[in-house]
Amino acid sequence: MIEHWSAPEWVRDTVFYQIFPDRFFNGDPANDPPGTAAWDCAPSRDNFLGGDLAGIRAKLDYLERLGAGALYLTPFFRARTNHRYDTSDYLQVDPAVGTLDDFRALVDDAHRRDIRLILDAVFNHCGDGFWAFEDVVKRGAASPYADWFSVDSYPITATPPSYQTCGGAAFLPKLNHDNPAVREYLLQVTRAWLEQGADGWRLDVPWKVPLDFWRAFRAEALRANSDAYLVAEVWRGTAPWLQGDTVHGVMNYRLRAAILDFCAWDHMDAEDFDYELAQLRDEHGASAPFHLTLLGSHDTARILTVCSGDVVRARLAAIFQFTYIGVPMIYYGDEIGMASENDPLCRAGMIWDERRWNMRLHDTYRQLIALRRTHPALTQGSFETLTTFNGIYAYHRCLDQDSVVVLLNPRETRQNMRIPLGHATGKSTAWEDALSGERFLVQDGTLVCDSVPSRAGYVLLPVNSAYD
Repeated sequence: MIEHWSAPEWVRDTVFYQIFPDRFFNGDPANDPPGTAAWDCAPSRDNFLGGDLAGIRAKLDYLERLGAGALYLTPFFRARTNHRYDTSDYLQVDPAVGTLDDFRALVDDAHRRDIRLILDAVFNHCGDGFWAFEDVVKRGAASPYADWFSVDSYPITATPPSYQTCGGAAFLPKLNHDNPAVREYLLQVTRAWLEQGADGWRLDVPWKVPLDFWRAFRAEALRANSDAYLVAEVWRGTAPWLQGDTVHGVMNYRLRAAILDFCAWDHMDAEDFDYELAQLRDEHGASAPFHLTLLGSHDTARILTVCSGDVVRARLAAIFQFTYIGVPMIYYGDEIGMASENDPLCRAGMIWDERRWNMRLHDTYRQLIALRRTHPALTQGSFETLTTFNGIYAYHRCLDQDSVVVLLNPRETRQNMRIPLGHATGKSTAWEDALSGERFLVQDGTLVCDSVPSRAGYVLLPVNSAYD
């Protein structure tokens, strides 16, 4: 159990919003690359839709109204692909996304709205268009950058790759972190963008890079910005990242898997779900409030698709996401009900025609974000399980006089439920759902629920509370 954890305090009260720049909004058609496709076309791994930094800046009003407090931007550095995880130059904005002045303007406008920006540290590998790798292709072993990479044989060949890659992709040569020049270059990149106003970094496939590099990265980042947030993409074990010497948090994909098992697929009952949550809380300890809680990303199917198009189940997952310990992260478009399978389909152009939005989902997201902003129990409070009865799961979040009780039921309707209120006993004689206004009475220290409908989710506040 981690008892002490150092992280930027602003993070725990923030809602993150992930943006894939090419697919969010086209704010400046003048920088569209040749052959840019129609915004509403089917996304592919190759086509460009024209989204850019100017487009993100143009939609800050929307993001502010939604309640986003930080934007995580997937890469926008010079590259050849639409996803830009194949960096050609880490110190240049890709011309199809804008200019350094566009980035500075975005930072300034976002910061004026108290919205922070987190960038993507793709430091395990570069692209085959990276200037150092191109020199190795041209000069072979005589290149001064030859040992920036792990090359098996010369001349360089791509089929099969004669050099170490990321995941076997020939266009993603892996960088050699044993080379001090490579490390210094990447640390220069780390400093440069923080000095330009970025508020932190998300680490791409960090387990592929030696931990001692990430320790140096952390030290360099915090020298440049002592309030920067560093978060690692982690799909499995979190132990290496919870030593307090690399990152402040992880993208909590393991928690996502449990949420889907309980809310979307009925693979877990409430007892199983509570057990898995307790295991994670024990593993994460004091670091738990600083991990990103996500339902989807650019590397997954969208949450509505995962729920087989069932808006009510997607809504249930969002209720848990925003009321449990951790920092919620929304993948762009999930809040309006965009649906699709994994890459490349999950990277479609953002839908801006409100007539095509699922307004029930959108309203729920806005309500949940507003609740987190007004109820410190949801961002800093304790956690107490109240009941696990087949599909019924109830828990209590509390900080001082602020109490929130959450009741979830992804399974069949249950009649005549009595939910023991635990430490919430005595807070009120009635509790009201902040999402619907429905009220439940208290009797003998239990919440009286005559009927809990199938796939219902409630965020209950004590009636006549100072936080109403």
